[in-house]
Amino acid sequence: MFGLFLLVGYAIGGEQGMWIALMLATIFNGISFIFSDKIALAMYRAHEVTPQEAPELHKIVEELASKAGIPKPKVYISELDIPNAFATGRSPSHAAVAVTRGLLDYLNYQEIKGVLAHEIAHIEHRDILTGTIAAVIASAISLLAQMAYYAGFFLGGRDRENGAGSIFYLLVLAILTPLIATLLQMALSRTREYAADERGALLAGNPLYLAQALRKLALYSSHRPASTQEINPATSHMLIVNPFNGGLASLFSTHPPIEKRIERLENMRF
Repeated sequence: MFGLFLLVGYAIGGEQGMWIALMLATIFNGISFIFSDKIALAMYRAHEVTPQEAPELHKIVEELASKAGIPKPKVYISELDIPNAFATGRSPSHAAVAVTRGLLDYLNYQEIKGVLAHEIAHIEHRDILTGTIAAVIASAISLLAQMAYYAGFFLGGRDRENGAGSIFYLLVLAILTPLIATLLQMALSRTREYAADERGALLAGNPLYLAQALRKLALYSSHRPASTQEINPATSHMLIVNPFNGGLASLFSTHPPIEKRIERLENMRF
């Protein structure tokens, strides 16, 4: 994905554009490393809750973190009514788990435990930093490509001979580069989801907790897919279930097929 960012820069401005993209990519990666948890939590407008405000949630997180042998992550709630959850942070000692208000209202205690066990497994496996950097770089790629297109549209339009060709070229660039970034996120995310499912089932003590939670979350997203105004598509790989389920979104999902995940969990034997 870092290389794709440089390629976009080169396509826009040649060698000089590539060096500018390199500088921007370095800045974005540095920001991601230091502020990855804050960036993700801000995107979902999540707020930290204390043990007094959410005692059951803290109890579950503390129990699972202890089993995983990691420090207890901070606990956040997003007021989104779409049921989902994610973990973030650059390391187990700088991590947070977040659930939406919709998830707390939609799932029962055991299902919430299964979901949180999956997120704790991501923290234990140190998947969070990589995923967060991927989200930031994917967003940056999309933004850079769109800026290049609009800049070419207004500047290239002055040159009637070359303007149309330049605009077409930049339009293709603006469409293809976010698509390639999404495919890279898919490759990164899918295998890690299976691993987190398996480890999460062990931490929760019963694979059916997570299996039933996934079934209900998938049913919700199939009937009520999220809009891009509610959730940034570049961050969807961080969530436990793809919120844009259905139609073309399922073809480019960063998550494995939900039926496969449920099947693997139901076939687990302790």
